[in-house]
Amino acid sequence: MKITVKYVVEDRDRHGNLRLYYRKAGQPKVRLRGPMGSPEFWQDYQAAVKNPKPKVKPKNPTGLDRASMRWLISDYYASADFQRLDESTQKTRRNVLERFCLNQNDGDKPYALILPRHIRARRDAMVETPSAANTLLKALRVVFKHALRNDLVTSNPAAVVEMFPSNSEGYHSWTLAEVEQYEAYHPIGTTARLALALALFTGQRRSDLARLGPPHLRDDWLIFTQYKNRNRNPVRLEIPLVPALTEIIEASTIGDKTFLITEFGKPFTIAGFGGKVRDWCDAAGLFHCSIHGVRKAAAARLAELGCSEFEIMSITGHKNSKEVMTYTRAARQKVSAQAALQKMQADQAGKSQRTQKSGGGPTSPLDDDQGNG
Repeated sequence: MKITVKYVVEDRDRHGNLRLYYRKAGQPKVRLRGPMGSPEFWQDYQAAVKNPKPKVKPKNPTGLDRASMRWLISDYYASADFQRLDESTQKTRRNVLERFCLNQNDGDKPYALILPRHIRARRDAMVETPSAANTLLKALRVVFKHALRNDLVTSNPAAVVEMFPSNSEGYHSWTLAEVEQYEAYHPIGTTARLALALALFTGQRRSDLARLGPPHLRDDWLIFTQYKNRNRNPVRLEIPLVPALTEIIEASTIGDKTFLITEFGKPFTIAGFGGKVRDWCDAAGLFHCSIHGVRKAAAARLAELGCSEFEIMSITGHKNSKEVMTYTRAARQKVSAQAALQKMQADQAGKSQRTQKSGGGPTSPLDDDQGNG
């Protein structure tokens, strides 16, 4: 007759051997020595009954509540999408999301219960800083997109929340007078002057200006892949080296790998280069100018010269014309206003000639053909 004992089960291992286990709901399986009914069996059985072990919880390396917003954000950090971002972008996004988690303990709230109205309330609380509000909204959209892809939610609550219209014109675009002021303080031959020339004549970001060098030169062309989005959506550019830039490069002390080098002869880090340009601008009395503003000025200058958005994009490396238009809107307005007034002036000159021939007096440029005001 087969012996049966409460909570004892028999399982065979992968070798076909019969094994005995104590298995009770809410507790892990405990191996028992056999055979069933032997002194060793009863000893192990009594120990399992008297000293039950707590059920082992699923591993959670973060130690966070898996239902919380903070856990979802942590899971996003571990994703390939986040890991492929540039280091500076990762740092910025982390800062934005960590501040969100600390605000009203939002990090402890269940992400599955977050609705568009909750996110809209967070956005509205930042109405005095619309750019920061939009940055947070972008970050939350990406986090919930990650959750949607991994079947953690059924919708993206941040995707339907509208961004604030931006009234900011962004970085200050250098004027011709400011360029001349900088050049007067930093003569040709200095690293500071070389930095400005590279920025003006290539229209690149500081991350590329710090990396450009002799290895990128091919028959008076700069050929390189932009640093930003190099791992996700790389942009390869070929930009001609204009004589004015060549002259300044030849008059400057440059490195083997990069044109711009520190006082110790080493390439700049991206952050270090940005800080150094800040010092150079301050020294020239241009406290409101930045290296990014030179990129904006370069795009605006190309627009003033009549270049199309697509021609400008071939220099700056932008993927769409919308962002270029934010750089060049003022320049386009200036060119259009000049063209419009030139047409008005030409029309007025023609009217004056016709009036002189007919013996009439001068007319106002705003008068119509019938002389009505």
